[in-house]
Amino acid sequence: MQDQIEFIDGLFAKAPHPNAPDFIKANISIKREEMLNWLSARSDEWINIDVKEARSGKWYAAVDNWQPNADAAPTAPVTSATKPPPPPEEDFDDDIPF
Repeated sequence: MQDQIEFIDGLFAKAPHPNAPDFIKANISIKREEMLNWLSARSDEWINIDVKEARSGKWYAAVDNWQPNADAAPTAPVTSATKPPPPPEEDFDDDIPF
């Protein structure tokens, strides 16, 4: 986990107004010139952003710089092609009426 928070110049996240409908999850404001300058200084094709809540309760937006651990072996996702077959069903021959 990275200890350093990287803020996005010109991007501000706020909690929705208490009277806002449930489908509104956050309010985002962009200060166009500041954000354009910040974006121009970056060479990344994609920039992932997390909206977080500080201990104080204030919301903020920060760059998600997470990278997979280079030391960890990659794991393949479990799909129907890689999923092991179910165990064989046992054939019971009993006289239980239910």
